Amino acid sequence: MQVDKEIDARGLNCPLPILRAKKGLAEIASGQLLKVVSTDTGSIRDFQAFAKQTGNELVEQQTVGDEFIHILRRR
Repeated sequence: MQVDKEIDARGLNCPLPILRAKKGLAEIASGQLLKVVSTDTGSIRDFQAFAKQTGNELVEQQTVGDEFIHILRRR
């Protein structure tokens, strides 16, 4: 999957990964993909809620070791 912007939110706890994602989404065009890598276990739920509230599409979520990868498509 070709992402347009990647954000490293490792070591940051809620709400910082979401805030970084919000800023990252503002920097890309509609339809582009943003990848956020987080180590916050609550980020799975947080990104699901964030996508619902903002209307951005949560394309994919993965857990790789102790990292959580979130792919969002900007609305």
